Amino acid sequence: MSIKSHLPGELGFGTAPLGNMFRAIPDEEAAATVEAAWNNGIRYFDTAPFYGAGLAEIRLGEVLADHPRDDYALSTKVGRIILDEIEDPASRDLGEKGGIFEHGRPNKIVADYSADATIRSIEDSLKRLRTDRLDFVWVHDVAQDFYGDEWVAAYESARTGAFRVLQKLRDEGVIKGWGLGVNKVEPLEMTLDLDEPKPDGFLLAGRYTLLDHERALQRLLPAAEAQNVDIVAGGPYSSGILAGGQHFEYQKAPAAIITKVERIKALAEQHGVSIKAAALQFSLAHPAVAATIPGATRPSRIAEDVAAHAETVPAEFWTALRAEGLIAQNAPVPHA
Repeated sequence: MSIKSHLPGELGFGTAPLGNMFRAIPDEEAAATVEAAWNNGIRYFDTAPFYGAGLAEIRLGEVLADHPRDDYALSTKVGRIILDEIEDPASRDLGEKGGIFEHGRPNKIVADYSADATIRSIEDSLKRLRTDRLDFVWVHDVAQDFYGDEWVAAYESARTGAFRVLQKLRDEGVIKGWGLGVNKVEPLEMTLDLDEPKPDGFLLAGRYTLLDHERALQRLLPAAEAQNVDIVAGGPYSSGILAGGQHFEYQKAPAAIITKVERIKALAEQHGVSIKAAALQFSLAHPAVAATIPGATRPSRIAEDVAAHAETVPAEFWTALRAEGLIAQNAPVPHA
């Protein structure tokens, strides 16, 4: 089943920032940002229990409850249960994502990819989102430590638990599709090789961007396209560095990345292109990509995203990026 056929457009809204990612956001500002997305015609919203320990889901649900459920598509994730028990958000061991939600709710987060936890996670998300159904469900961060023994156990738990539950829900028509939502290419390639269960799509965050795309181009995207498995490109601005921020891959951007961004900016200015348009449109140009979901915490950013999506980027700009070695020679680019 095609994820793309159930999407109301190729520009969606990623709600990780609504979980107080990097900073505490007032409730009013978060609500205004979701309303701005709606008012700008965005009708696909992606969220997760992990984002602020349920905070993003709660905030998103409060706004979307005032809009007809049939008018938008909604996805969330499984793999982490949010408990009533309290913990120190700053002390969580989250690997590369450590500290990014230290301003979120203090509820304890427990990783669990089993069948029972998957069902519970969906039920909890429905309550926080104040809705009766989900369109897509992604298995979240099963690849956080791809090469460690813990990852092998987590993936096997997901394969025999979450994957099978979600496929059953899809086959019964409860959800429209399922897949993985991760920041690594390798587990998606592995999942494509499974005979059963078979995913409908993937949410790949931060691995098909102007700054990081060559690994995905080698095998994942051609294989996904061949198998009609759609890709939702998350994090098109690489945690913000491509949109005027300071973060790359959830941490402060290193000097090499800052230098590369400055080179891209210089070419963008030379060709009269906004860097947000370059980043957003690059992530959408591959035929395997069905949508992209930039995040935002201010209403004004939504208008910028919509404008960036509509902006005309001259072919000469992409040619210049290739000539400078700033994008892969075989990377598809938009047609002006």
